[in-house]
Amino acid sequence: MDADLERRFSRLVAEHRDRAVGLAWRLLGGDSTAAEDVAQEAFLRAYRGLGKFREEAVLFTWFYRILINEAQRYRRLRWLRRRVADEGAEDPTGARQQDPGDPGLRRRVARAIDRLPRGQREAFILVYLEGFTIQETAVTTGKALGTIKSHLHRALKSLRAELDDLRPAQDPNRS
Repeated sequence: MDADLERRFSRLVAEHRDRAVGLAWRLLGGDSTAAEDVAQEAFLRAYRGLGKFREEAVLFTWFYRILINEAQRYRRLRWLRRRVADEGAEDPTGARQQDPGDPGLRRRVARAIDRLPRGQREAFILVYLEGFTIQETAVTTGKALGTIKSHLHRALKSLRAELDDLRPAQDPNRS
């Protein structure tokens, strides 16, 4: 294996570990233990795949694609385990029923984000919560720039509709 690439990967791990765990945490709906496991597995898969890295993408966007795939795999397996264990039929996208007794704004927003379709949720999290550019998000997810923009537009529209009651009331005398 190329020693330079291995050094770059070590630097990637050092610089992006916390961000990777944070992204996994968001993609998995706030499960800290699962986020640690998914991030670790993504780093391991990336390391094993370093020989296949073709330098067509930036190393960190290549890694984040692996992380997103690993989070999707984890969600599918979690859903299957719940179905097999007959613990309830949760939607495989991770959507959950809203808990109306929950006063926590962060939890409500997190649930609204979690209910977005996968492409919209990933684009929203990468751009608005993780600070990726739209271009980096397109490369990371392997989707066209226009698709990412569309996902972001639809995600914002859905979130605005779902969280509309949180907006301050408009003063009718104000123009």
